[in-house]
Parts: sequence; structure tokens; C-alpha cells
Amino acid sequence: MDHPPALPLNGLTVISVEVYGAGPFCTQYLATFGADVLKVESRAQGGDVARITGPNSLGPEDSLYFQSFNQGKRSLALDLKQEKGQEVLHRLATQADVVANNLRGDKPAELGLTYDALQAANPRIVCVHLSAYGRDNERASWPGYDYLMQAEAGWMDLTGEPGGMPQRAGLSLVDYMTGMNQLFAIMMGVHHARSSGTGGEFDVSLLDTALFQLSYPALWYLNEQHDLTRQPRSAHPDATPSQLVRTKNGWLFMMCQTQKFWSLLCGVLGDPVLLENPDYETMAGRRRNREQITEELDRIFSEHTTEEWLERLRGKVPVAPINDLKEALGNPFIREGGMVQTAEHPVRPDMQVVANPIKWNGARVPLRRGPHTIGEHTTAILQDYGFSEAEILELQTQGVV
Repeated sequence: MDHPPALPLNGLTVISVEVYGAGPFCTQYLATFGADVLKVESRAQGGDVARITGPNSLGPEDSLYFQSFNQGKRSLALDLKQEKGQEVLHRLATQADVVANNLRGDKPAELGLTYDALQAANPRIVCVHLSAYGRDNERASWPGYDYLMQAEAGWMDLTGEPGGMPQRAGLSLVDYMTGMNQLFAIMMGVHHARSSGTGGEFDVSLLDTALFQLSYPALWYLNEQHDLTRQPRSAHPDATPSQLVRTKNGWLFMMCQTQKFWSLLCGVLGDPVLLENPDYETMAGRRRNREQITEELDRIFSEHTTEEWLERLRGKVPVAPINDLKEALGNPFIREGGMVQTAEHPVRPDMQVVANPIKWNGARVPLRRGPHTIGEHTTAILQDYGFSEAEILELQTQGVV
């Protein structure tokens, strides 16, 4: 492996049977910080479907979508449905720390990815399963995706303007958060295995994650039957004003989460209506008069442009512009902070990528491209794990790898 030295996960080996977004999102973190992530792909099934998702400008088996989730990994072409494929998996597992997957709930047992199936090969192995609905219930065999969870867990009903159509989040947040739950489960499992000598099994699901993220609205409802509803202007359900505000040429988002920030806002604006109205003195009062405050803020903020207001308020009151993708990614602040990097790619040598948000010893970790083709590293991986040239040739001839 060509990982830079001194990365915190050097020496950790993860075998991952993964597709699309949630599982690969998890294991890309591991690969970025030094783990050897062996991405198992089936040639017969065309590899990870992410390879042909979205603009496919990097080749017939590669895409920018795929590169978003698979940087730093090695691709192993392996047919787990064959007996010889299971033998290869068990040989790899003897030296691995983790076997992860994000398959449908009934698939891990079928493909021999459970702790029961692998503990004889390595009792310290940690098996972590990410599925839509879990593996131990009547929905185990159901397919499921992010947007379905946003619908069923109540997210879409909470999102958007009052009276409008239900709305999903603009990004696949359930996928990403479930991937982070899988990441945490892996780290817990590895810690336990290294301290106890025994591995085990973890399960995370998209629906459970989506429900857990309901957080305080869930407790409000479960304990007080308080049914949170959508707020106009994407407003916070309690803090006021914490919402979209109309400017002369667009919008900005303001968050006066505390009395301090309301006072600072009033001091900058200097408007007597805001300063002298007793109904606005407390958070509770402002919440009761949210519609009236919105009208007042629109009146004031419509006098100047978004840019002018940002210049006056930034660093004092929490505010942000409503950027599109071009503005967000071209922001000099994030560019100077190193959040956009380049990763060398055989088709696009200067491929731009978004950096990992975690710094290691004060620096961004350099990123490496994901595997360009299905099974790009198969021979090298098998050699690393002690397979002879004759064994590799036989596996290739039989279509196992």
C-alpha cells in the first residue's frame, strides 16, 4: 500500500461488500485515514452500480459519482456466490479486522458475511451490517433507499413551507448519517476485539437512523404530544428570528438563537420599531409575534443587498448567504481552507474532489482516487494475502475473481 506514513488507521484492514452511497460513504473515511479497504465487487453484476450513476465521463466502469464515495480503496473482483469465492473470503478474513456490507437485510447470511460464518476463520473479526430495515424482522428482504426513509420517518412532512407539498432534503442525508453510524460501529467493534480478543456483530439501518435523527421533536411528541409542524421561511421551531430574511436582491439566513444575538442585531439595525416594542423583548414574545417580526425584518433588510448586509452583520450575528453550488464551491473561504483538492486520475489528472472535513495534526489528509475499473487491484490483493500465481490463475479461469 502507498498510504502516507503516520495516518491513524494504518494497519486496519476492512473487507467491504458495498454498493451505491451509504456503505461506501462510511468506508471512504476509513480509507482516507489509512485503512486498507478491500472493496469487493462482482463482475457478473457489473460491480458497484455507482460506477454507472450520473455523468459517466471517466470511462465505462467509472464515474464522478463513484469517485465521490470510493477514494483510496482497492477493488477486488470476487464472486461470493461460488464456493471458491467463499474460500477466498475466508482466507482474506483470517488477516482482516472488519467485514462490512450495506446489502439488503437478507443478503449477508446468504453471502457468508456474518460473524457466525466467519468466526471460525477469525474469532476477532468484526462484522458490521448496514441495511434499509435491519436483518431480524419482516422487512429484512425489502429493498429500501434514503428518500423512502425520509418519507416514512416524518422528515418530508416536516420539510418545506406550510401548506406546500412534502419535501425531501436536498441531499441523501439518511444515507450519510447511517454511513457514519456504521463507521462508529466499526470503531467500537475493533476496539472491543483488540481489548477482548473476540469480535462480534453490529447492525445499523436507514430507517432506525432516520427515526433517531428526529431527536427533540420525537421527545416533544412522545412525552407532551406536541406535534411539530412546518414553519414559514424554514424557521427554527422555537428560536426567533431564526429564518430566511428577504433582502433587496435575494435572501439570507439569520439565526438569533439567543437573547444576546437579538440584542446585537437590534444594535446594528438601530430600528426603533424593533428596539421599542415590548412584545419583542423576550424569546417567547418574539415567537408569539413571529409573523409580525418577519414583516418588520423584510422591510428593513429590503433596503440593502445581501452582500451589504453580510458585510455589516458577519462575525457579529450568525448569518449566511443562500448560495448555489457554484457559489458554495467557489467560496474563497473554503478554497483557502483546503476543502477542495485535486486527485490524480488516469482519465482526468486534475480531478477536483471535496476534502475530508477532519484534519489530522492540523492538516488535510491528501486524497487518492478510487479504483478506476472493477477488480483493478485483484491480483495485488491476492498476492498480499499469500495466494500463489497458480492459485490466482485457477481462480481467474473459473471466473471466481
